[in-house]
Amino acid sequence: MDMVRWGVLSTANIGTEHVIPGMQKGKLCSVEAIASRSKEKAERVAAQLDIEKAYGSYEQLLADANIDAIYIPLPNHMHVEWTIEALEAGKHVLCEKPISMNREEAEKLARSVEDFPDLKVMEAFMYRFHPQWDQVKQWLKEEKVGRITSIDSIFTYFNNNPDNIRNKAEIGGGGMLDIGCYCLSASRYILHDEPVQVFAEMDFDPEFETDRLATGVLTFPGCSATFTCSTQSSPTQKLTILGTEGIIEMDIPFNPLLATTTVYLKKDGEIVEKKEFSADHYTLQGDAFSKAILDDTEVPTPLEDALANMKVIDALFESAKRQAVIKL
Repeated sequence: MDMVRWGVLSTANIGTEHVIPGMQKGKLCSVEAIASRSKEKAERVAAQLDIEKAYGSYEQLLADANIDAIYIPLPNHMHVEWTIEALEAGKHVLCEKPISMNREEAEKLARSVEDFPDLKVMEAFMYRFHPQWDQVKQWLKEEKVGRITSIDSIFTYFNNNPDNIRNKAEIGGGGMLDIGCYCLSASRYILHDEPVQVFAEMDFDPEFETDRLATGVLTFPGCSATFTCSTQSSPTQKLTILGTEGIIEMDIPFNPLLATTTVYLKKDGEIVEKKEFSADHYTLQGDAFSKAILDDTEVPTPLEDALANMKVIDALFESAKRQAVIKL
């Protein structure tokens, strides 16, 4: 086998508009089937994306012996359930972030994964595969900014549509699970460490009961990371790494969606290096995961990372509720 044969559970927009087209450009991915609870919708999307097989149920796709791996872009509350179903069907799984609704669910998944040692599971934090992050990591490895003293990240958009799944609390809507998780993941990725305590303030939509604005501080050994995420603010994103000898700035750190991104290295208020990148991180993510399957190696982002991120998310919700610092 020189390519991994993929099936997709759901015709969700993130899959049909971004992930599937990205994976179809990959060297190691062959997207061969898609499933929906509506056979007609599955057939329509399959025709649009030139996918060979369309199924009218998720179970039918999982029963397809010619599918090696499953990509899951289902709503958050369905991630753990269908990841386990896919594993039980003998499939590798790339599941959209967040891996679960909370830490308890993530731990349930981790226990289930232990029963399938030959199968790969990974949370789809695609931003880590974009080459701009390789540049940032290289600057940090070379200590271009000295010792990191703080990280600040912002990720916002405006969406007040009551029918949108991101505004439905019971299925995992709200800013923290949708975009705040990127800010937390990025801080942990940059520092190769876990926070020792967190504090958060959150504003909840009175109608949707979802967190529409969250700000917080993650305290790591020797430095801190602050973030703001919002589902009802003017759209923007940015990440800044402040060090004792310089600053790194990223203008589109999380979802450039094929736009040209720029990362800056600054010293004494001046730009000393500037790098531009254009890439499809969905293509790179799909190939990286597929390579781990084909070579039978560890996945780029282990499941333990997903559990650690959910632990931080849970602590931030608890902090906002109690209006207190939560130690981890």
